[in-house]
Parts: sequence; C-alpha cells; structure tokens
Amino acid sequence: MLSPDNILIIDDEHQIRRLLEITLSANGYKISEASTGKEGLSMAATSQPVLIILDLGLPDIDGLDVLKKLREWYLKPIIILSVRSSEEDIIKALDIGANDYLTKPFRTGELLARIRVAIRQSQGTSENPVLNFGSLAIDLSNHTARKNNELLKLTSTEFSLLALLAKNEGRVLTHQYILKEVWGMGYIEQTQYLRVFIAQLRKKVEDDPAKPKMLNTESGIGYRFGS
Repeated sequence: MLSPDNILIIDDEHQIRRLLEITLSANGYKISEASTGKEGLSMAATSQPVLIILDLGLPDIDGLDVLKKLREWYLKPIIILSVRSSEEDIIKALDIGANDYLTKPFRTGELLARIRVAIRQSQGTSENPVLNFGSLAIDLSNHTARKNNELLKLTSTEFSLLALLAKNEGRVLTHQYILKEVWGMGYIEQTQYLRVFIAQLRKKVEDDPAKPKMLNTESGIGYRFGS
C-alpha cells in the first residue's frame, strides 16, 4: 500500500527537485516544493510535512539558519541533502537538529532507505511518549525534558543523547554505539566529543554533576542511565 506521507523539499536546484519529485512520487509520497529558505519555512508551517529534505546552499537564507528556525517548532525528521561535505558542516547540521545528512551526488535508493528509517523512528515514539525518573520527565513526542517541572534548555543533540540513554535505562551503552546512534557512523571514534556532551548534559539534569546518579560512566566502555 502506498504511503500518503507528505515530504517537503527545500532546494533551489530545479533538476534536483525534479529528480526527487519523480523518485518520491513513484514510491507513494506526496511532494511539496520550495526553492528558497523563506518559502520553505512558510510551506513547512502550512503543508504539515512528515519529513523535510533541506539543501544548505539556498539563495536567500543559509540552510543552517533555516534548520535553526525550523527546529524552534518543527519536531519531525529533517534530512540534509547538500554538496557541502566538510566535517564542520555535517557536525553543525547534526548538532542543530538534522536527523541525517547526505551529500550530493547521492544514491536514490539510499535516500529512500533513510527516509523510511527517519519516518519509522519518528512514528515509533508515540507508544511511550513520556519517561519519568523522579524529578526528571522526558517527553519523547515533544522533544522536551523537565526537571522539578521546569523546562530544561537542551540542544537537539543533547536531547537525543538523553533520550537514547533513558530509553535504555540500566543498560550499558558503549561509546561507539552512542556515537553511531546520535551522530552517525562517521563519528564512532569521537569519544572525546561524546565526553564533552555528557558533561554538558550532567550540568543540566543532575543534582550534583560531580556525583551523577542518572548519567553514569562505565570506565573504558561507555555510559549507563540510572543505577
């Protein structure tokens, strides 16, 4: 059965939009298109897409700025599709809140597979939308966390890291597993990067960051949520 899901493409290249329209339509998706960042932001609000494919090289607004604006309210998956391939651009996009990052030229089969995974993961969180751990409440549907009923100011990456650990309460997750799940396969050796994010997160969720009770270190292996 074909999917009725609506996907918004924000890309200034007509040929890319045409290719994506043909490919995605053939796989049952409905398509909306925007050629500028301003138009894309407007259409994201009106067309209610289940997923957004976003180019970074837009003519009016840099794609990273469009991503930042979208993440102020848009909670569904965003996949970056760009000619920019530097590690700095990829890390920035993922940190701001992109779910995935593909570089042009791309393989349509791989893009379709990543779209399916992103939509499936997005829809799969509805069964258990809120995780409660004493004073800490993690809302998986709305991508928010509260401590003592006060909203925590978490970046998209910090929330993804916290949610991953919390959903695996009591289980030791290796550095490589966490890096792969939150940042992608290209970052599985960046353990120092992970340590920095854990330290930042502890300052926000722990009563005493120096004596963590939720984000526990398993020396030489990884991290565990809870006792």
